[in-house]
Amino acid sequence: MKTELRRFRIDPLVPCLAFAFAAFTSSAAAVLAQRLPGTENGEWRYLGGDAGHTRSSPLDQINAGNFASLEQAWLWRGDNFGPNLDYFSRSTPIYVDGMLYTVATPRRQVVAIDPATGETLWTFREPETERYLRSPRQAYGKGVAYAEVDGRGVIYITTPGFFLWALDAKTGLPLESWGAPVPLDGFSQTGVVDLIPDLVGDWGRWQEYIAGGGTYDPGHGIPRHLGMVTSSAPPIVVNGVVVVLVGHEPAYGQTRIENVPGDIMGFDARTGEHLWKFHVIPRPGELGHETWENDAWRFSGNMASWAPASADPELGLVYLVTNASTIQSYTGHRPGHNLFGGSVLALDVRTGERRWHFQIHHSDQWNYDLPTPPMLMDLMVDGRRIPGLIQYTKQGLIFAFNRETGEPIWPIVERPVMQTQVPGNYTAPTQPYPTRPEPADPIVLSGLTEEFVIDYTPELKREALEILSRFRVGGLYVPPLPIDHGNDYVNNVGCQGGGNVIPHPPVADPTTGMMYISHTRNCSAPSFMEPTGGVDVDDPNYATPQDGGATPNTTPTTGTTVAAWLPGSSGGGLPTIDGLRLWKLMDNQLSAFQMNTGERAWSLPVGETPDWIKNHPRLAGVDVHNSGGAGWSIQMVMGDLLVQTRALSQGGVLYEPDAPLELHARDKRTGEILSSVPLPAPGQYGMMTYMHQGKQYIVVQIGSIHANFPGSLVAFTLP
Repeated sequence: MKTELRRFRIDPLVPCLAFAFAAFTSSAAAVLAQRLPGTENGEWRYLGGDAGHTRSSPLDQINAGNFASLEQAWLWRGDNFGPNLDYFSRSTPIYVDGMLYTVATPRRQVVAIDPATGETLWTFREPETERYLRSPRQAYGKGVAYAEVDGRGVIYITTPGFFLWALDAKTGLPLESWGAPVPLDGFSQTGVVDLIPDLVGDWGRWQEYIAGGGTYDPGHGIPRHLGMVTSSAPPIVVNGVVVVLVGHEPAYGQTRIENVPGDIMGFDARTGEHLWKFHVIPRPGELGHETWENDAWRFSGNMASWAPASADPELGLVYLVTNASTIQSYTGHRPGHNLFGGSVLALDVRTGERRWHFQIHHSDQWNYDLPTPPMLMDLMVDGRRIPGLIQYTKQGLIFAFNRETGEPIWPIVERPVMQTQVPGNYTAPTQPYPTRPEPADPIVLSGLTEEFVIDYTPELKREALEILSRFRVGGLYVPPLPIDHGNDYVNNVGCQGGGNVIPHPPVADPTTGMMYISHTRNCSAPSFMEPTGGVDVDDPNYATPQDGGATPNTTPTTGTTVAAWLPGSSGGGLPTIDGLRLWKLMDNQLSAFQMNTGERAWSLPVGETPDWIKNHPRLAGVDVHNSGGAGWSIQMVMGDLLVQTRALSQGGVLYEPDAPLELHARDKRTGEILSSVPLPAPGQYGMMTYMHQGKQYIVVQIGSIHANFPGSLVAFTLP
């Protein structure tokens, strides 16, 4: 049975299309072959391979002709380094100067690995502190950064306790004459910077706290009544500056309206000296200050950068993305567009000054934080070479900019969106939508309309339309209703087309201008919201005696959400039809976009439709289209191949225990699987490749609490 996505696919069996596409990519390769630094000489110097975070490499010793001959070279066990409270690893190793580096376990222990054998060469672990124990992002470290200082390799790591370390790349020892002493037991007197004083020193709430007799305890960190801070993404080193990113407790899990702003900071890579700070919540006189109405800039915080950064060293720019401020599901206490939340930021790495920005969504209250780094590659658009920046979103939208100027490559329009009905809440009247490329899934433009309703049988379609007639249908940016909304419909319905792409980031091919994204379709009715009467409840899990029992500030109206469950609900507040969802399924899709034109090149399902759907009694005798299997697709570009596998585990559950665990070599022009080799466990998050002593290796992050090897790495090479 045909689905709406078939029109996006290029059939590789049609000679004229295949020839035209091959000819185009060959000519484009000649123009666009220049890459950002990071993958020269077989290395993988950045978390995303190159400084543009494309997760691609020109290496081609392993190719379509010999991929099936790959053998497992080694297996590195992450659980050898302590308990993996969250077995799901997000740390992609880097390979530089003949060694691999990554982090392991919730302690974010730095590990150097022999690239030929998988042997651990050295480890570094920060002494335990109370502020580490309070961190909600312990297990989410995504890796390390590297730079050469006076001819010496240095590894930089930001820890869950929010310290910055500089380690000798060969020994793992803290760098001499770097940073400043930390007065805590077990801490080295050099090689470390306590990041909190530089972060909060010019913050008004901190200055008031100190003026009122408060003191700073470096072991405890920021008193809880003021907020808390941690890190998720590693720093990035650009032109001798270490750019540090900030993390927080997720905004959707907070009841407080106040927190520490996640200001972005730069430090001297040679000395550890603090160089600059960019205010993510603008102060009076700074651009964007007027977007924080109700004086919300004084108390609002968070605005973290979960995702890693990318950079263009030649332009001297570092590119970052931000999430929402505190209380993500309600913004009545902070009306306005709230710059620089939900934004792409380009900062001068020497000064920290803003060169340009674009706000991807205004006043986020949907958990639409930007989860992936900006991807940088040069494009040829209408015969004009453009230094491109591509930002993929959870919503399934694709934004494209000139990374030097911030000018959109194709027009971006503001479209009216549903408005909140919760008393006192705020929603922006419009939100930005790219006109090109089209979204990963067109359902986000119209919502769950008849075009996308399940239609395996006429009866199923009739029942689905009848159910939806009781709801108000929208696309993106659908706000929750108050419990007593009084409308003649049950609830709003919204749809996403990207999914939580944090664990399945997009990749790109600078030689062809192609981008590859993993996406899924999901529709839901937002949970209802009820006022809390101004009560702002602190989280007792983080309360400690040092916090003094202080109470965070509150506003006259804050909101909280409650589940909007209905009989037969699928878990997103929408009923099902005997367990079948109301929309045409697209559970695991892999799409390729030619970013030189903004056109989709192909789109195909990954995995197979689960048996419980194919064998459903309501579908007897129906040829159910392949909607893709469980999990998500993870991939990288390598030479002429798109190397890809499925991540099948999440949240302690193995979705398909009998699914084949395979690493695929796909034709990057068509998506066709050319060859496969078995994996010892499901894939996780990402992969990388490098050339060591004349041999190319592929390293895949693997692990499952059920399939063993939590937070581990497996390496393949040719015999």
